[in-house]
Amino acid sequence: MSNGSGNHVYAVIMAGGFGKKLWPVSRKKMPKQFVDLFDDGTMIAQTVRRISGLVREENILIITSELGRTLISESLRNFRNDNIIVEPSSRNTAPCIALATAHIKKRDPDAVTVVLPADHLVLNNEAFLKIIEAGIDVASETKGIVTIGIKPDRPEIAYGYIQVNGEQPLPPTFSDARDFRLFRVKAFAEKPDLTTALEFLESHDFYWNSGVFIWHIDAIAKEFERSMPDLYKDLLNIYESLGTEREQKVIKDVYTWIHPLSIDYGIMEKAEKVFVLTGEFGWTDLGCWDEVVKVVETRSASVGVQPDNLLVKIDCENVFVKNTTDKVVCTIGIKDLLIVQAENALLICRKGESHRVREVVDILRREGLAEYL
Repeated sequence: MSNGSGNHVYAVIMAGGFGKKLWPVSRKKMPKQFVDLFDDGTMIAQTVRRISGLVREENILIITSELGRTLISESLRNFRNDNIIVEPSSRNTAPCIALATAHIKKRDPDAVTVVLPADHLVLNNEAFLKIIEAGIDVASETKGIVTIGIKPDRPEIAYGYIQVNGEQPLPPTFSDARDFRLFRVKAFAEKPDLTTALEFLESHDFYWNSGVFIWHIDAIAKEFERSMPDLYKDLLNIYESLGTEREQKVIKDVYTWIHPLSIDYGIMEKAEKVFVLTGEFGWTDLGCWDEVVKVVETRSASVGVQPDNLLVKIDCENVFVKNTTDKVVCTIGIKDLLIVQAENALLICRKGESHRVREVVDILRREGLAEYL
């Protein structure tokens, strides 16, 4: 990072939400970000470890629920308690980021913030940090908003997209980088249907939206003021209350009336100066079990599967089993299936159909079977 700006760089890790796409391992009491999917640490622990290669430990904040605070103490035992921001309830990413912005602005009015989800997987940490570092420079120099785009390799319907327009020169420090490119953002697109996703893929000017953002604290505050003025007033009220005896009451009151809204819809689609950095660093948001299977298949065959004494396969083809219990799982004469055995629930799904797990979760909720969620 240029000009010794590292002291002013903060990271906000968003660790709220249920993560119902990976049910039955991800539960309300143990959301996806607190699950160890690959026997190499929880998703949130990996995220903190990854960004700590670039951001000072004291500048890494996690925003989560009250349950999340408890789970963080178990998953990240040495994480600073005063760097955990608790939301009274989940209100999507715009209020979440507004609350984090108030906290960071109170600490450092010249901060540059990296916002990232807690439950995404990155296979190449070095390449990831390099692109984040470039994004910090772009955000610092332009006072604009930077997002990270992923070049699509398939017509994915589970991701949002970013359309780019007009390639920009990289910051001088990164001008010789061949691994990534900088564009202006033309438009943000919601999750498409398959036909539209195919069109996006063939156009070559659409990238997956990774949900990673970088901005100067003043840039995002101005965008809140311009596009979400009511939430901006709430942000100011929270900012004034921080560190006082009114803090908890003000935050709780604000969260009783604010409406859930994503940062993409509330801010990004209307923002005036938005850039996208594109690069390859082995990213996936692990949005369904089929994506977990792909990751397992690229690693050693044993990762993510219980020892052989708890798994018996006879004449099976293309079958994936994830077993988090002490029960033995036996499969005979089946193919193209995905089986997940959890504490009190069993998922059996044809490969390629696991994106429909959310339908199961919705049905269980409607039927009053909350103990299985």
